[in-house]
Amino acid sequence: MALWRVCGFRRHPLIFAPVRVTSSSSYFSSELQRTRNMNVSPAHSVAAESSSSLISAAPPRKNSRWKPMCLYFTQGKCAKMDDEIHTERFSHNFSIAGKVESNASRSGNLRQQGLEFLLVLDLEGKVEILEFPVLLFDTKTMDVIDFFHRFVRPSKMSEQRISEYIEGKYGKFGVDRVWHDTAIPFREVIEQFEAWLGKNQLWQKDMGGCLSKAAFVTCGNWDLKTKVPQQCNVSKMKLPPYFLEWINLKDIYLNFYKQRASGMLSMMRELNIPPFGSHHLGIDDSKNIARVLQHMLNDGAYLQVTAKRSHACEEVKFLFKNRIR
Repeated sequence: MALWRVCGFRRHPLIFAPVRVTSSSSYFSSELQRTRNMNVSPAHSVAAESSSSLISAAPPRKNSRWKPMCLYFTQGKCAKMDDEIHTERFSHNFSIAGKVESNASRSGNLRQQGLEFLLVLDLEGKVEILEFPVLLFDTKTMDVIDFFHRFVRPSKMSEQRISEYIEGKYGKFGVDRVWHDTAIPFREVIEQFEAWLGKNQLWQKDMGGCLSKAAFVTCGNWDLKTKVPQQCNVSKMKLPPYFLEWINLKDIYLNFYKQRASGMLSMMRELNIPPFGSHHLGIDDSKNIARVLQHMLNDGAYLQVTAKRSHACEEVKFLFKNRIR
């Protein structure tokens, strides 16, 4: 099914021109609003289809212009891959290769990383988690090689409250319909996420449950310090051990560039990286964070864990003396 989605860009009959990221509905296009109201019946593929197969199935891009992601594709449910109009309008490719010129590679200062993979995570949802996007970043190829993305259905809200909540959160982006079509409970999200981790050989439950060769990267501590433990409590489940440590990119940025950055957009502004997509749409923010990460590694930054706890009930230990508070 085609995803009728509006992001922070101007719509032209033939050109998508990216502009500054915004959550404002003022960028709604009359043409896309019209197409969202078309009578299109949903047709979903098997939800368990792996993102790796989706990456290989994605048609090559005809040009390098930015396009909004198909949010059915990101969840393994796009059945329009053979529709040229759909694939021309929406991106089905997570690669960020070739987007940043490397200062370190020119100077020979590109550092070998201690971690083979980085899991870029940017949750959405203040009351309960609404969106769980993770990009698998390869530190050798400097690119996103796989992804996991699910919309999450709250478990402690009435259907009326959920509808109001989603309309307020995702309606302004034009993606409230895809959320309602695909959202599943947090417990199911974690089950599918663990299957995805296992497929990529990043995690084994019988080996202690911690990540292998990888660490989460977040823009701030909130995602894993606060929100995931809260959601696990609401969902009546134990905090999985792979959520016990992470890399706060703000702290890495502060110690590497010797300047503070309040968030993703300030990092992008300082590094002259143009933001794409809709700010506070988790999958778009994750991809922008991955682009910041790529730039920093190319500049010679070294990524290491900045925060950890030994078990779910323990206070977080922050490992960098110089850190964003």
